[in-house]
Amino acid sequence: MAESLDIRALNERIEQQSGFVTNLISGIDQVIVGQRHLVESLLIGLLSDGHVLLEGVPGLAKTLSIKTLAQLVDAKFSRIQFTPDLLPADVVGTMIYSQKEERFMVEQGPVFANFVLADEINRAPAKVQSALLEAMQEREVTIGKQTFALPKPFLVLATQNPIEQEGTYPLPEAQVDRFMLKVVIDYPKLEEEKRILRQNISGERTEVKPVLSTKEIIEARQVVRQVYLDEKIEQYIADIVFASRYPANYNLAELKDYIEFGGSPRATINLALAARAYAFIKRRGYVIPEDVRAVAHDVLRHRIGLTYEAEANNVSSEEIVSKILNKVEVP
Repeated sequence: MAESLDIRALNERIEQQSGFVTNLISGIDQVIVGQRHLVESLLIGLLSDGHVLLEGVPGLAKTLSIKTLAQLVDAKFSRIQFTPDLLPADVVGTMIYSQKEERFMVEQGPVFANFVLADEINRAPAKVQSALLEAMQEREVTIGKQTFALPKPFLVLATQNPIEQEGTYPLPEAQVDRFMLKVVIDYPKLEEEKRILRQNISGERTEVKPVLSTKEIIEARQVVRQVYLDEKIEQYIADIVFASRYPANYNLAELKDYIEFGGSPRATINLALAARAYAFIKRRGYVIPEDVRAVAHDVLRHRIGLTYEAEANNVSSEEIVSKILNKVEVP
């Protein structure tokens, strides 16, 4: 009884605290047509303190949606356009000699912002990618002999273009694992396309005003961590990840030859965090199996390694996750 009262109180608290989600979504909707899944994924990353990798062909509003989110939050935003001649110092900063001061001074790079948009991350060489990925993981940057903490909240939203192979440096699997979510963005629906056309022909530009402070985001993250996760849901999350490692144990023997490696413990942690954030967005104080299923593809698609056999048979990690979700028993 006490537990049900606790959950009811938590539900009421989340109902009050999550009001800003509606403001953020309606603010993004004024600028972006459709792409609800993309918007929700960005909010999950923001509320779970996790980085997001967006993949899609050019022109699907990846950059625009990230920029709009940064404008809606009263936070510092920076954009890094990745190119093959970029250097790590262009991302994290460098030491510059000041004649006036007669000493070397630190010039901080664009990574020192709350929202960092790493545009076309697969265009830069490994050295630059690793400089950014290190900052993402450690939340700090060392320039010369000094170490600087990155601002809070710190969110990297990276985009990559899947259609070009020339002049690109694919992110290694182990490094892609640093991203909490990998979101694949598709084309808009026909009605949405017509609305995009009308909006752009009329030349209307909606002015975006901040509706949220960084302090409120940090407070909301504390509340997201209190969202109730039942033991049965914990078991369900662990089963999904284990099924990606040992499919034969879950009556999925046909997937054994297609999976080179399954999700790491990082997948389990991120699945739980993302499900909590999704429940919060839906203004609920507890996680249900539908929340786990809603985020499973984005959390797992870049964490399952495929064998040559899978590629020869055109089996994608997307299909493997779908089969796992259909097979693993729902609590």
